[in-house]
Amino acid sequence: MSIPTEALSDAYRLMKTIREFEERVNAEIMNGQIPGFTHLYTGQEANAVGVCAHLDMGDTIISTHRGHGHCIAKGADVSGMMKELFGSSEGLCKGKGGSMHVADIDKGILGANGIVAGGPPISVGSALAAKIRKNGKVAVSFSGDGSVNQGTCFEAMNMAVVLQAPAVFVIENNYYSEHTNISYAVGCDDLKARTEAFGFPVFVADGADFFAVHEAAGKAIAHARAGNGPAGVFAEQGRYHGHFVGDPQHYRGEGELDDLRENRCCLKNFRARMVESGEVSQDVLDGIDAEVMALIEQAVTDAKAAARPTPEQVTEDVYINYGAGA
Repeated sequence: MSIPTEALSDAYRLMKTIREFEERVNAEIMNGQIPGFTHLYTGQEANAVGVCAHLDMGDTIISTHRGHGHCIAKGADVSGMMKELFGSSEGLCKGKGGSMHVADIDKGILGANGIVAGGPPISVGSALAAKIRKNGKVAVSFSGDGSVNQGTCFEAMNMAVVLQAPAVFVIENNYYSEHTNISYAVGCDDLKARTEAFGFPVFVADGADFFAVHEAAGKAIAHARAGNGPAGVFAEQGRYHGHFVGDPQHYRGEGELDDLRENRCCLKNFRARMVESGEVSQDVLDGIDAEVMALIEQAVTDAKAAARPTPEQVTEDVYINYGAGA
């Protein structure tokens, strides 16, 4: 699948933005500036960007507790997200969503989700709505290797097949469900085959390779968008940080993290391919790096200066009175 040069630059920009957003969030949490519990997506950027490259604002995604990357890839405003994490009333969710519940409905971002496998059933609902409306849209759920052991995920996959809903299940295997390795937590050796057993095709990709994810996601999304029912994407790529910020990661093998950063980096792989193909120059990529660093720096500055919620705002946007005006 040929990708235009401008789209390649945009893909790199998004991956770099996610990487630097997460690394800066990690630093700000460690120095006490960001409150709450946070799970970082660093290392898995190609998955989010490779999938969302095929979506428009009318398509929907739903994420996990590790959702910053998915939201940025789908078009969430970086400054608004940073303000949200800092707890500002100027954040995307007015400071009430925080790290694990960032949402932007106008951009098709139904939200990150703190419940393991809480997303797939919601995504199937969105897919069913698209089918009923006959609008050609798809609904994508991102799930980790831990979520695919949950009954809600199984039920969602089965329902999507039964209803022939345009749902795309993206399974990101980062090898650890919290602190438990997949070799212990999953009773079979082939998650792809187990997922396909529900009755839909699953396309496999190397999660450290943007182009591989882009190709696999393109096939899955095209399948669903054409009215052929659900499809899946299975991508493997380890996360660079722990389950949460501050996780000591004693469960990791010696040298595992160093190996991931050195040999399993989607940004390095992307740059190497661009050098080989000549499609995007090093100067252009370096320029993007500088622009992204400036963007993140400005987002942090703005977030630190942004307004904080007032006591009077505690009950705002909590309930909807469906009977109002009836």
